[in-house]
Amino acid sequence: MLLHVPPAPAPALRSVLTALGSPTAVQEARTPSLRAAQGPATAELPLPVHILDAITPAGASATRLAGWRFLIRCGERAVAAADTMLTPDGWAFSHFFEGPYIAATERALRQAEAVTQPYQARLLSVPKLYMLTLWLHGDCAADGATGSLAPTDLLVPLAPAPPGIAAHRPHRVADLLPVLTLRMTPAPLLGSPA
Repeated sequence: MLLHVPPAPAPALRSVLTALGSPTAVQEARTPSLRAAQGPATAELPLPVHILDAITPAGASATRLAGWRFLIRCGERAVAAADTMLTPDGWAFSHFFEGPYIAATERALRQAEAVTQPYQARLLSVPKLYMLTLWLHGDCAADGATGSLAPTDLLVPLAPAPPGIAAHRPHRVADLLPVLTLRMTPAPLLGSPA
């Protein structure tokens, strides 16, 4: 397999496993499919979640690590995900959730496994566009918690993607960034100087 998944920090994984083993955490989660799951649940495919807040005229601003996301699998399919966050005391469990991004993440990862070039898998969130992408970073040896978008990296928008951006279609960063820039730049107000 040419898709590399960076190792998650051990405390992040421990916090998710502790939450999975806690009947209270699972029952209080707003994830009916996790509460109803039969059999043991496992935390798999840890992906660092990076945030892209702004794009400058020179290109993408640096991303920042927001946490690690683990797919929660019961049997043959992922039923939920668990997010962790960095606190002053280290990595801690944040919450369980479910929704369309779970299946979309699995689908994008399966598609990425067919790519002939090696990539490191990450997630990139663009909050201003309500957009989540699978980020295929070209430097497989890089620390998954750091790094910037490279023009040759691939971004695979997850469904639901913003209108006009095709979900599950790989885009080179150099090609998608101009589209994102236009969408993230506010339009001038009517009557204001251009």
